[in-house]
Amino acid sequence: MLFPLPDKYIDLLTDFGFKRVFGTEPNKALLIDFLNTLLPPHHQIQDVTIKNPEFLGNTLVDRRAIFDIYCQSTTGERFIVEMQKAKQNFFKDRSVYYATFPMQEKVQQRDWNYQLTAVYTVGILDFIFNDHKHDSELLHVVELKNQRCEVFYDKLKFIYVELPKFTKSVDQLETHFDKWLFLFRHLAQCNAPPEPLQEDVFTQLFEVAEIANFSSEEQALYQDSLKVYRDMYSVNQTLIQESLEQGRQQGIEQVAKQMKAAGLPLKDIAQYTGLSVDEINQLS
Repeated sequence: MLFPLPDKYIDLLTDFGFKRVFGTEPNKALLIDFLNTLLPPHHQIQDVTIKNPEFLGNTLVDRRAIFDIYCQSTTGERFIVEMQKAKQNFFKDRSVYYATFPMQEKVQQRDWNYQLTAVYTVGILDFIFNDHKHDSELLHVVELKNQRCEVFYDKLKFIYVELPKFTKSVDQLETHFDKWLFLFRHLAQCNAPPEPLQEDVFTQLFEVAEIANFSSEEQALYQDSLKVYRDMYSVNQTLIQESLEQGRQQGIEQVAKQMKAAGLPLKDIAQYTGLSVDEINQLS
């Protein structure tokens, strides 16, 4: 049964909300605008093509490792954009692994001469890295450098945004980047576009994100996505508490059991706990 949603706008941190706003051709101007706040001047995007990530990877296992959004600019740069809701074991390893997929795509071309196009991995994180929890900086740009901190290879970049560190109110917004981060955190609590956000690109965003414009099927999909996000938030808080009381591994297993008992998909449990599907199946 479909119940009315109390919010006027979707939550961008849900899978449905994130992909509706950033992952479709009709709305790609929003993706371009957001990415350009993160990119250097020489890689500013004019246009992108949204690509199907299921075509990446050489094996069936690789193709199951699907990320949220994959796109290519008109000048050849590839962009992997991920929204990560909870901490995960080996998250950085996973980011590096995913960054190799667009490179493999080039390798499959017959006339390839070893030249690669730039690959950007962008992570919108609803958590804080353990090694940055005492650091106020929320934007992290990672490049491959040598022992003199000189960029050795400028075609591979990892950009991470730690959203929980963004605490500005609407009256404190100064930059375009600030405005985007505010919307990531607070769009669902807005009743109307605040004055600082009454720009053309954000006008489009508010229209795309208004739940009243959804079909019944879309509203149902969003409700499911919202429930998963809220469950994951609750599970994450439980994980913290359980980890403190029982030890980290015991806490993770306990949370996985709770998620399994709640009927959440095994792949989602694996993503948010770092356990394998086999380990989850072995939990009583």
